[in-house]
Amino acid sequence: MVIFLNGAYVSEDTQISYNDRGIQFGDGVYEVVRVYHGELYTAKEHFERLVRSTKEIAIESPYSVQDYIDICNRLVKENNIDNGTVYIQVTRGDAVRNHAYPKDVKPNVLLYTNIAERPMQDMQQGIKAITTEDFRWLRCDIKSLNLLGNVMNKQKAVEAGAKEAIQIRDGIVTEGSSSNVFIVKDGKIITHPVNHYILNGITRRVIKQIADEAGIPFEEFTYDEKALKNADEVFISSTTQEVMPVVEIDGENINQGKVGPIVKQLQTKFNEQIITIQSEKA
Repeated sequence: MVIFLNGAYVSEDTQISYNDRGIQFGDGVYEVVRVYHGELYTAKEHFERLVRSTKEIAIESPYSVQDYIDICNRLVKENNIDNGTVYIQVTRGDAVRNHAYPKDVKPNVLLYTNIAERPMQDMQQGIKAITTEDFRWLRCDIKSLNLLGNVMNKQKAVEAGAKEAIQIRDGIVTEGSSSNVFIVKDGKIITHPVNHYILNGITRRVIKQIADEAGIPFEEFTYDEKALKNADEVFISSTTQEVMPVVEIDGENINQGKVGPIVKQLQTKFNEQIITIQSEKA
């Protein structure tokens, strides 16, 4: 497999320095871009968010949004990726270990591809989730490498036989350990407002656009665990999970354990975009 590291296309056995700030402190940011039928999906939005994240932690990105897109396209082609992802990571760089930002260091930029098929079975049947305390840091709007809180809560879900952990901070549902969370009540889609408590997901934005075009009310305000479990439908979204229905939370059925009509409508509209990509590729 060909990967990209600091300006060069190299083999996957290339090593990263033990002095990399990402390894030592999680001092960096990342993105994951979806590939459908050999084509990048919403790449511009992902890389605009990446550049924003680097600015928020005072890293000067060495590449532009278009540069990242060009690099991704070459990796997808060279690695013959049909359905998959491109992982992008930017760290502050190599420096002797010290908490303060080092001076005169160059960021380390890593990109590589993975094969990843769409989660069709889960999307058709729905998944189980649990609720957990949201004990992460307070800048969840930055897509940083500091994911220990997310990892710990995801593990709780796995150990409970679930696919996602829906996080709750001070009584308010925020987001999943690796997803945005939505409820449907009386025909309205409701999700947490965009602020520092959540990541403004790219798929979240696509869902909002689809809902607007379909005439489905889309509202952004906070709600609690009771509203979550009393919802008509619940679903999560992410780059790899797309529009994923949640049919059980903490052992309690949502919509009698069935995928609801609003989620199905969103899935259909999302799938139409993927079909369009396939048709244009052909």
